Amino acid sequence: MQWMADTEWSVGLHESRYAYSIVESIHVWTLCVFVGFAVLLDLRLLGITLKRVPVSQITTRLLPWTKVAFVVMVISGVLLFYAIPLRTYHNVFFRAKAIFLLLAGLNAWLFHSGPTYRRLADWDTSRITPRAARLAGAFSLALWAAIVFSGRMIAYNWFDCESPQKSAFMDTLAGCDRTTEVSGGVSQLLYYYPRQFFDYASPGRDIGAAGTDLAKDGPPDATAVLPGH
Repeated sequence: MQWMADTEWSVGLHESRYAYSIVESIHVWTLCVFVGFAVLLDLRLLGITLKRVPVSQITTRLLPWTKVAFVVMVISGVLLFYAIPLRTYHNVFFRAKAIFLLLAGLNAWLFHSGPTYRRLADWDTSRITPRAARLAGAFSLALWAAIVFSGRMIAYNWFDCESPQKSAFMDTLAGCDRTTEVSGGVSQLLYYYPRQFFDYASPGRDIGAAGTDLAKDGPPDATAVLPGH
């Protein structure tokens, strides 16, 4: 990940005062659209809401918007990772989010390509959907709740590699290598934190001075240092 953090575009994005925040806002907005529509379909599959609406009608109206939101969400998410790859890659919550995303994608693929969905015409208007459809809806709700939670927790540095060691187990999950001492210079800190964090003391504060203080004393409250995504 070091080579990616050293690229001009990555440095420019994570040092930008506005670009990172704009990309993250787009990521959150499209996440809300995607998850909101996905939840409606999942609740219908569970037979909790929209019971009188055919499932085919819900998918026809919502899936196009869901797909667009998903594409934009993924692109903006990749940009967020590209902005701070080193810190994000070693974040345990990011790794958990990636696993949950893969499981959510697998769940959706299995349902939409499975025999239950191919026989949609047989239970399209039924208030009680087949067991496989209910399971797919339940797994989807649980996985997306876990994705949103873990994405929000990426903001916290409790188990980051540059933080004091909490446990060998968490270091293993994060892929931390503590056998080599990391330099406390400003350049290293910039790989882990966006530019906005260095302005914590006062507007317009010199980023070099803030970075020097952080290298010496660590973050001011050791809590949220990066917006979740």
